[in-house]
Amino acid sequence: MPQATDAPIQHRFDITYFFEVVDGNPNGDPDAGNLPRIDPETNHGLVTDVCLKRKIRNYVGLKHGENPPFEIYVKEKAVLNNQHARAYEALNLKPGDAKVSKDVEKTRALTAWMCRNFFDVRTFGAVMSTSVDCGQVRGPVQVAIARSVHPILTLEHAVTRCAVTTERESEAQSGGNRTMGRKFSLPYGLYKTHVFINPLLADPARHGTGFTVGDLALLREALANMFDQDRSAARGVMSPVACFAFRHENPLGNGRADQLFSRVTCTPSDEVKSGSRPPRARSDFKISCDERDLPSGVVMEQWI
Repeated sequence: MPQATDAPIQHRFDITYFFEVVDGNPNGDPDAGNLPRIDPETNHGLVTDVCLKRKIRNYVGLKHGENPPFEIYVKEKAVLNNQHARAYEALNLKPGDAKVSKDVEKTRALTAWMCRNFFDVRTFGAVMSTSVDCGQVRGPVQVAIARSVHPILTLEHAVTRCAVTTERESEAQSGGNRTMGRKFSLPYGLYKTHVFINPLLADPARHGTGFTVGDLALLREALANMFDQDRSAARGVMSPVACFAFRHENPLGNGRADQLFSRVTCTPSDEVKSGSRPPRARSDFKISCDERDLPSGVVMEQWI
């Protein structure tokens, strides 16, 4: 029988997610001049979990207009203590009261209020133990760093700007000089990451976040559509490619995640494998999942 959308999730999921970037920079490293992140030992590209969760947050915020229970806690220019103060006010408590932090039941009530109202707290968890203390909670959804399935090549582009900011710059450029800048991209990258969903951390009876069946459907929707709401010239063309979700009947799991992930393979074409040409499209790889003889209680769902 299908679960109500507001019911906490009951199943564990172990997910393999592939996405691609064409002529863009999927995740620049500010400590390296915004170069695409790489593993320096292998030249495989990296995209942080923080970057991927930002795209999920943005999609949910755009879809639901930042209205409860789908507000976003971690967002640009957010003042976190102000968000915490709302929980205190809703529960008729005084923000910043040191006695509240020592009262386990009141702290749990504050944390539960934050979980009910903020999608990303309910999903990813949060450390909210600031001067206006709302406790901390571990999220049922965890995202790993994404890694490209092949080495990437970083390209550097010189760019110019014909407009200037000040009159002084205009005079300095009277001879035809232009403001110079640089941007970076990679011609193609196919990335793979893993997402883990633990229903025990969603269970309100265990002081979990209350992550629901409806939240899970929204997360699945975000994985399929988040890149369409995150376009920029710097990121090129980013798209989801494939997503395999192993659903467990037992909340603790019916099989080990690493063994299930080994069933998902990404095989390069003969030309790419031989090195006769570099990969430039998803068609240069064959992605598949072996569903034969899965452990009892495990079902593979292809989300994308």
